[in-house]
This record gives sequence, C-alpha cells and structure tokens, in this order.
Amino acid sequence: MNKLLFITLLIVSSTIFAQEKKDKGILQFENETINYGVISKNSDGYRSFVFTNVGDEAIVISKVKGSCGCTVATKPNEPILPGETAEIGVKYATNRLGGFSKTITITSNASEISKVVRIKGNVVEDGKIVAIVK
Repeated sequence: MNKLLFITLLIVSSTIFAQEKKDKGILQFENETINYGVISKNSDGYRSFVFTNVGDEAIVISKVKGSCGCTVATKPNEPILPGETAEIGVKYATNRLGGFSKTITITSNASEISKVVRIKGNVVEDGKIVAIVK
C-alpha cells in the first residue's frame, strides 16, 4: 500500500510541477557587422542592425551603448515579441577621417544578456580615392 501511495504522489507532484520548457527571447541578427566601406567625410553615418526575436519570450532591450562618443545607438522602446523584427539604429560621426572599427553593446533580457555588434569603415576626404589592403 505504501508503494502505491508513493508512486501516486510522485506522479501527481511531477504533473503539478512539470512546466513546458521555453527558450528566452533570442536575438537573431541579419548581420552582426556593418561595413560602411569607404565613405566621404560628413556623409550620412546612419545605419541599422535588423534582428528578429526567434525565441519564445518577449525581449526588452534595456540599453545600447557605443564604444566611444563618435557612435550613437538607439534602441526599440517596446518589447519585441516572439517572431517580431526590430532594429537598433547606429549613427557614426563621419566628420572624423580615417579607418574605424567600433562596437555597440546591447543589454537585454534575451538568452544572451549582453550582445556585441560591430561597425567598421574608412572615412576619406570627398573625392579622394584610396586603396584598401586586406
């Protein structure tokens, strides 16, 4: 009798406490690096990182931060529901000549709490031709 009671309690308790496993929100980016290429000084420095939430829970982005003051990032203000697409805007200060490689750190409640994406390129005087060696 004790075995039957124990097995019954085990089944009931495991049924009560069993939960469907859900993945947190997952950021899936179209590209994790944006290459501006060679651009003219003072040209439009705005680009955007497009991503989709491929997880099971909504994603709330709490903060986006560029690695320096020359890179300003903007985040979505609303939660990104599963299956939704959104973007993080990035504006690089193209008044600075020369090559650049900067990071943007995204902080959220997604499965990867801190995600780093990158921008790179080379700002030249208008009309200058440059050769880029890889």
